[in-house]
Amino acid sequence: MDQKDYDNSWKRYKRPSVRGVIINKDKKVAMVYSRKFDYYKFPGGGIENDEAHIETLKREITEEIGLTVSVPSVAEYGSVLRIQKSRFEENVIFEQENFYYLCDVLSDENQQSFDEYEANEGFVLEYVSPDYAISVNRTHDHSDYDEYLIERESLVLELLVKDGIL
Repeated sequence: MDQKDYDNSWKRYKRPSVRGVIINKDKKVAMVYSRKFDYYKFPGGGIENDEAHIETLKREITEEIGLTVSVPSVAEYGSVLRIQKSRFEENVIFEQENFYYLCDVLSDENQQSFDEYEANEGFVLEYVSPDYAISVNRTHDHSDYDEYLIERESLVLELLVKDGIL
């Protein structure tokens, strides 16, 4: 997803991330819902320092949705590279490769542990149908929140359906 809204001479800020695709027995997917901006995203977040992807996945799933990843179940699904001008800094290119992993969790009991940004957005765990999440992401007003993040998640949901995973 290259927005081409930047100058190639600008400095690049790279923020690789991992995302968990957790599907329950009813073929609903675990999504983080933002009460503040009314959108759905896959649980996950940024890779810290030289952290391994699976370690980041485990940490982020525990923090954002309070569930424990079953490491033997983890399987690579794919990645989405997102490139655009930074929303926070002038003359900076934001580059984020999001690595998606299919995984199971050990239980459905959750105890979230949010950072300030996550708490401010009012994140909650919801198991939803892919069609419902896509509909919310594409038709609701998100108050000028990051439309490319929201569309990225909708595109991945569509791919999961097309591939017969959801």
